[in-house]
Amino acid sequence: MEAEMDNIMVIGATGQIGSELTPALREKYGNESVVATYLLTEEPDEELARGPLEKLNILNRDRMAGLIEKYDIDSVFNLAAILSAKGEKFPAKAFQVNVSGFFDLLELGRKFDLTRIMIPSSIGVFGPEVPTKNAPNETVLRPTSMYGVTKVTDELLGNYYFQKFGLDVRGLRLPGIISSKTLPGGGTTDYAVEVFYEAIKEGHYTFFVREDTTLPLMYMPDCVKSLIDLAEADLDNLEHHCDFNVSSMSFSAGELARKIEEFIPGFTYDFQPDERQEIADSWPNSIDDSPAREEWSWKPNYGLESMVKDMIEKLEAKLQ
Repeated sequence: MEAEMDNIMVIGATGQIGSELTPALREKYGNESVVATYLLTEEPDEELARGPLEKLNILNRDRMAGLIEKYDIDSVFNLAAILSAKGEKFPAKAFQVNVSGFFDLLELGRKFDLTRIMIPSSIGVFGPEVPTKNAPNETVLRPTSMYGVTKVTDELLGNYYFQKFGLDVRGLRLPGIISSKTLPGGGTTDYAVEVFYEAIKEGHYTFFVREDTTLPLMYMPDCVKSLIDLAEADLDNLEHHCDFNVSSMSFSAGELARKIEEFIPGFTYDFQPDERQEIADSWPNSIDDSPAREEWSWKPNYGLESMVKDMIEKLEAKLQ
């Protein structure tokens, strides 16, 4: 029988994913059952303040342990991370946050016998040797970015702690995430969010990748759904643990621009690739997520058309 999640802590609740995952968890499990944590440099919005709210730097192990004890935490969603583009500028910081912070959490998981630890991995684990079309779940992992290196390490650590200590650690390889609530923070697929803001506000956007750059992407509601679905899946059905591919849609930067133009007539755009293009070129165009679909019935709800329509509606209301 699957162990329940009664008291949940979200590390990084003010980030792109955390700001939408936390309210979804609270709606499902109750406001008081989900503790939102944030960095000192980030200010939480009123929505996050509707339940328990605490300051936490994942590199402060004692503080993390104190919060687990204070709230009798049994499950943790760890969203603290330095993303791909930012990780190239600050590789040491990326390793500290993405690997050392996670390692401390795993050790605390053993100490406090946590029920579940969830950590997103990323398509950043893939390198240029991986097939560009339908990259398989089991494949060579030789990423060319520090972010990818840290995420491969996290996958291996999580699987090791499950096999060695029976700690239930789960993770999935998220594509680029498109969200209407919070701007992304230094990823290679940031263009897929920035373009909506600029299309509405300025009527023009300059992509930092080539027009033909095609990457796997996912709309935030599906991202939240995937994390919760995997967290709630029956352990007996899982053959994988920290390394599930999850796919939603794949499209080129040009296809995205033209689809936005259908909804915002007169929108103009151009393409001026920068250093992030090299990272994008090392990732596959699409990924095969058969294990996720077979082991915990993963299925996305959004495609390109429905995502673009919903994003524009939400952002136009937000930016008025």
